[in-house]
Amino acid sequence: MKRMKYIYSLSVAASLVLLACGGNSASTEKAAEASTEAVADISQHPDYKPGLNLVSKSDCLTCHLVAEKGVGPSYADVARKYDGVDTAVTYLAGKIIAGGSGVWGSVPMTPHPDLAKEDAEKMARYILLLKNE
Repeated sequence: MKRMKYIYSLSVAASLVLLACGGNSASTEKAAEASTEAVADISQHPDYKPGLNLVSKSDCLTCHLVAEKGVGPSYADVARKYDGVDTAVTYLAGKIIAGGSGVWGSVPMTPHPDLAKEDAEKMARYILLLKNE
């Protein structure tokens, strides 16, 4: 999260420098819009809060941390590994429900068979947002 705030601050500063230097106001506005779009606050994404709430209420944080490796991989590492994979949500939801081992080492992940598929998918979508953490 600190990194996102730093990048956002840097983008805002760059936009202010462009404004101070004069130049074409249309191009300055476009540069400011582009910098804001490039640095979106993931906590405002519609998948963030529902997934975070489910993860927070589960035992997931016993083994997984957002940005650091714990017993299992960090959520950021999982998100980077599956970034751009079309089937990532379905695959990760299946892993959350069924558990498993071997992808990240020999330590098994506890299955969560009572978790609804829809909830596991919300959790997976949240995790996939964390690739830049």
